[in-house]
Amino acid sequence: MILIIDFLRILRSGGPHHRFRRGWAVNKFKRPRGFKVKRVPALLSGAAIVALSMGAPAFFNGAAAESEEPAVWVDDKAPEVITVTGTPSRYGALKSDTPIMETARSVSIETIDQYWDKGALELNDVLGYVSGVSSETYGFSLRGDFAQVRGLSVPEYRDGLQTLFGYYNNTRPHIYLLEQVEVLKGPASVLFGSGSPGGIVNVVSKRPEAAFGGNAFASYGSFDRFEAGADITGSLTGNGKILGRMVAVVRDSGTQIDEINNDTVSVAPSLTFQPTEDTSITLLGEITDTNSDTAHQFLPIYGTLLPHPSGKTIDSYEYMGEPGWNRYDTKSTSISLIADHRFNDTLSFETTARYRDASSKYNQTWIAFAGSGVPRTDADGNGNRTWYVGNGKSESFAIDTRLRANFTTGALSHEVLAGVHYQDVKYSSENAYIFASGTLNVFDPVYGGTPSQTAFDATAYGSDNKMDMLGFYVSDEITLDNWVLTAGVRFDDVKTNDQKDNAESFSVGLLYKTGMGVSPYVSYAESFQPVVGTDAITQEALKPQRGRQYEAGLKMQLDQQLYLTAAYFDIRQSNLSNPNSLVGQAGSQQEGVAKINGFEIEALATLGDFSIEANFSLLDTENPNGYRLSSVAKTQASSWLSYQPQDGDLAGFRAGTGVRYTGKSESESAAFKVVTPSYTLFDAMIGYTYEDWDFTINLRNIADKDYYTTCLARGDCYPGERRTIVGRIARKF
Repeated sequence: MILIIDFLRILRSGGPHHRFRRGWAVNKFKRPRGFKVKRVPALLSGAAIVALSMGAPAFFNGAAAESEEPAVWVDDKAPEVITVTGTPSRYGALKSDTPIMETARSVSIETIDQYWDKGALELNDVLGYVSGVSSETYGFSLRGDFAQVRGLSVPEYRDGLQTLFGYYNNTRPHIYLLEQVEVLKGPASVLFGSGSPGGIVNVVSKRPEAAFGGNAFASYGSFDRFEAGADITGSLTGNGKILGRMVAVVRDSGTQIDEINNDTVSVAPSLTFQPTEDTSITLLGEITDTNSDTAHQFLPIYGTLLPHPSGKTIDSYEYMGEPGWNRYDTKSTSISLIADHRFNDTLSFETTARYRDASSKYNQTWIAFAGSGVPRTDADGNGNRTWYVGNGKSESFAIDTRLRANFTTGALSHEVLAGVHYQDVKYSSENAYIFASGTLNVFDPVYGGTPSQTAFDATAYGSDNKMDMLGFYVSDEITLDNWVLTAGVRFDDVKTNDQKDNAESFSVGLLYKTGMGVSPYVSYAESFQPVVGTDAITQEALKPQRGRQYEAGLKMQLDQQLYLTAAYFDIRQSNLSNPNSLVGQAGSQQEGVAKINGFEIEALATLGDFSIEANFSLLDTENPNGYRLSSVAKTQASSWLSYQPQDGDLAGFRAGTGVRYTGKSESESAAFKVVTPSYTLFDAMIGYTYEDWDFTINLRNIADKDYYTTCLARGDCYPGERRTIVGRIARKF
């Protein structure tokens, strides 16, 4: 209420203001002098869904690195209208700064000012307005982000290097520490080695800037969520050869489940040394400590999605854990190196390296599973409890070093990238698992009965794993007039414990830039992912899962007022476990094939003080048994509509509204099928910028809709996020 009163007072005073505009990740197009572009990446789609937000002032977004093309331009004819775009970089999801509109792949970028305006609180919220991405697969969750891209789980990267190995042994990145979030859709093994055919999610760290500046914020909202952070950067020497940055954020928060908190502290110092105009060396540090619970409740399907014999309904936000015993506490420390050197106009060198140490302490209890389609509680709602302890650790070192050459051969222009990528990862876990110890009533929980330490010790088990990967890759981007051809190949040796795997990956793409702002393209890409173990039929080591994708689409930029990308893709994932029909009669354990076909649209349109982005995706999936992929909706759509007056008494004011639609999904076994209903959520934002101050209120799931993101045939359901209202005050300096 206080913030609303402040808004009204400032509106009434009509003081000086700054107005911010955002651009799409299509940058590097020539823009007519005086032309005003509003914001960017994402999408326009079918479905008359209108949603949006012009969002958080641009001072939340750091400037692009000096080696990249500036992502900001100023309109001389309007009073300080600034556009900030998400920029592909040589340390990002493409390992290239080629504009997205000239790349024969599907890539989406959300900058910090964009997702901050939309009210994102975690990384999975950032991905909620990206086509082809399921960001809330397992509902309200604090133990991971679990994004699915084009129907498949994908690895998470940071500054071009993978960050999570094994399970539940790492901290989630705080989005205030990031510059932008990138999604590369489809197989990416040529650039990154082992991975999913769905693609990758890459988050980009804030890096030091030459100009002194920064910002600080404080926010408070639903469930007593308090956050505060500061970001300061600038030159540390008079000659600008040493730059520094410090980003820190703290959160003290309850959640929609009364017994669960979500507290964290993150500190990220960084230093850049620029001895010459051709050399840059950046060190990035980060320490994150989070104390929380998983928030996964594994709620029984009978009493949530399906009727319970008693006729009662389980409260979607009832706590099924054990207060004081449940925990999911994580710590991580990392130091990264990003360096580049330009030898001459033709040849340059780049490298990214990271050492990371992470650990987790994980205790959880839930109502024990009883088999596919079998009720997990009796007629009164009493169910046996499963108890799990999992303490995980991971230690990783990775380095990706490459040479880049730009040259011409006759009429052909080349950008050749040749790299070496090495990873050394150790991850271990100490676990204990007790099944059916004690009971809990799901309608009226009475807690207690934690097993003794002796009982846990009796069931303890553990694992130690080591993975080494060495990859060599080369790609060439060839330009001839309006044609752009990209081709790459990679060779990997992977050793997991005592198992060795070799893999080759190939990709090729062709794009044609017409004179009308329309660029059609086609591409092909491959992926591989090792599977550890011995084939029980052949008695040989299991083969890596393989993926391949064909994609065709077009990218449009019309009159600087409409940006649109559309793509059709066909993915095949092979070397999966045998389908039920082949059990006992196959030549190996890996005859299974999954199929995914889909269509996506992302678009942005501007009209005066309004801008709208929209996304749409359609997926047709099939697992080896002929069922739809579990938890993958056939249709998804989202849209975000923003209003930001450029002149008059409302200058400095901004507002946005968004809608997110997820269609029904299925989960099916041989004897049981579950259909999770579709759901539609609405978001909104209102804000005002006055001089160096910014005031914002965000609302997510305005109607406080009670919904399930996924229900599985094994017998559990995952409730979604409740309504959240967060007010934020920020100041730049």
